[in-house]
Amino acid sequence: MRIIVPALAALLALSAPVGAGAPAVAQEAAVAAPDRVTFRSMDDAKTELVAYLFKPVNPAPKAPAVVLMHGRAGAYSSLADGTFNAETLTMRHKYWARYWASRGYYALVIDGFGPRGYPGGFAAGTYNDRPDSIDEVTIRPLDAYAGLRFLRSLPGVDGDRIGLMGWSNGGSATLAAMADDKPGDMKKLGFRAGISFYPGCGLKNRFKAKGWKSYAPVLVLMGTADEEVSPKSCDAFVKRSQGLGGQVEMITYEGAAHSFDDPGKKKQSVPANAAATADARKRAADFFEVQLAPR
Repeated sequence: MRIIVPALAALLALSAPVGAGAPAVAQEAAVAAPDRVTFRSMDDAKTELVAYLFKPVNPAPKAPAVVLMHGRAGAYSSLADGTFNAETLTMRHKYWARYWASRGYYALVIDGFGPRGYPGGFAAGTYNDRPDSIDEVTIRPLDAYAGLRFLRSLPGVDGDRIGLMGWSNGGSATLAAMADDKPGDMKKLGFRAGISFYPGCGLKNRFKAKGWKSYAPVLVLMGTADEEVSPKSCDAFVKRSQGLGGQVEMITYEGAAHSFDDPGKKKQSVPANAAATADARKRAADFFEVQLAPR
């Protein structure tokens, strides 16, 4: 199913505070500073990844968790000025990690670019010049699964209740990671669900011949005014998957741009972006609440 959130509905959503709908929002400020952790990717090079683990507020004895995959600009702020650590993570990554932690999740932000020599990420329009070492279809999904393995090693995490979420290039990596082309029973071994924000849906034509299906439910969120990736391409990608019986839903926000959920003033001063952000936050929370429920 594809749901279009019209402009009028989006504007009405502005009457509620951004992120409204979940009582845990007030707890976001109580989230502790993250732990810097390292673990090996599942790539051939066994790259030692850097990640930031945000621990849940008032966790259950066995809490759910989410792996967070950054986009093409990397995990860190454009103002990092050569200092790449938890403090210089982008506003978006900090917000979402705290958002999940405030709701009782462990949230793991993986830096997949820094350990491979590209901590500052890549500018828009450089897609064809990016190295194979950070390929979002073949390599970055292996980082996601390394994060899954790391989280399952933590005593406080329920290993059966882990989701995956990514933005842009990381959103594409999320789609590739969730594809039903893996060996083994991924309904037991893999993520329980995935959320992909404004991904590029071409996925290097890997699924062009047979189509893409996920082994678990996936939610795609993007705006009609996206200036970096094609909503039309993603709509066709999702519809084809649904025709194959895929468990994927796409929400499209009228007038919202790429990176619409960036909490900075520049993005949120645009009414369509702000309204899309409010809706997307609630939808994401509701989606994982259902999909990552104990079973």
